[in-house]
Amino acid sequence: MAQKIPATVVTGFLGAGKTTVIRNLIENAGGRRIGLIINEFGDLGVDGELLRGCGIEGCADEDVVELSNGCICCTVAEDFLPAMKKLIDRDAAPDHIVIETSGLALPQPLVRAFNWPDIRTRVTVDGVITVVDGPALAEGRFAANEAVVDAQRAADETIEHETPLSELFEDQLACADMVLVSKADLMGAEAAAALAERLRGEVRAGVSVLQSSMGGVDAAVLLGLGIGAEGDMEPRREVHHHHDDGDDHDDDHHHGHDEFESFVVTRGEIGDPAAFSAQVAEVIRTHDILRLKGFGAVAGKPMRLAVQAVGPRIESYFDRPFTPEEPRRTRLVVIGEAGLDRPAIEKALTA
Repeated sequence: MAQKIPATVVTGFLGAGKTTVIRNLIENAGGRRIGLIINEFGDLGVDGELLRGCGIEGCADEDVVELSNGCICCTVAEDFLPAMKKLIDRDAAPDHIVIETSGLALPQPLVRAFNWPDIRTRVTVDGVITVVDGPALAEGRFAANEAVVDAQRAADETIEHETPLSELFEDQLACADMVLVSKADLMGAEAAAALAERLRGEVRAGVSVLQSSMGGVDAAVLLGLGIGAEGDMEPRREVHHHHDDGDDHDDDHHHGHDEFESFVVTRGEIGDPAAFSAQVAEVIRTHDILRLKGFGAVAGKPMRLAVQAVGPRIESYFDRPFTPEEPRRTRLVVIGEAGLDRPAIEKALTA
């Protein structure tokens, strides 16, 4: 019988650093062919774009399957399983599969999905890695900006659980085979060590808790755990029950979903990246935007500019060259509470 393809599940809240961990992993995969399934939120798949066009050896566009319709734990039959089969049915199947869940996905239902007849003889869960935002958690928060996480949940019509972040966090820890405390370099050695020690008291016996700076954990540490988590569900079962028992759902089950909105703003090339970042920061402050992300074209520059903003904190960097057929334009996803002044925001961002 052919050996099963190992799959690693990476979970954690929005902004915890999952994409950074995965990018670092595939940059240092040691020649292994990594297949990626990325679960993203928003009209513009920024995380998938960062990985798909990364230019990293062994990371071809066809190796990335992006699920754009929401919480992976609620769509495993309709979305995840076909995506998985697309990867494993290829002539050149991956050596390892990495699955990045959305920040609100419950890992347990996803792991159980590996027992489905179509894939259980071909793929196994090598391990579940939960990434936590170290500085935020040390300050008593589960994400750097919990309002952004709530916006993600409210805007996603496919999520079938309305659960406090504290309970989702406990379930992410309960399913973990390894916990990564991200952004440890921003905390100080003593604070990071104290948080890691605290988390060791909250996870199952034998679960590793590691510190991570800029996603810098060796692929040899993250891959090849050999857990077979799909056959080990009892000790990692949900601490909290999130889904309805029946097939029917109340009509107002997603009653809060109209409290947030997102839209895409398109503009031409950017003249000065620093001035543009200042412009974006001012628009965010003026209109109480929760999150803004996207890609830009800078006049005279062959590289694409990636822009990520959570609240007033903005990060931008050149991620890859534009392809010859790619339009040189700037596209930004704006996410905020319902009632955003879209015309004013579009005018301010395109000025």
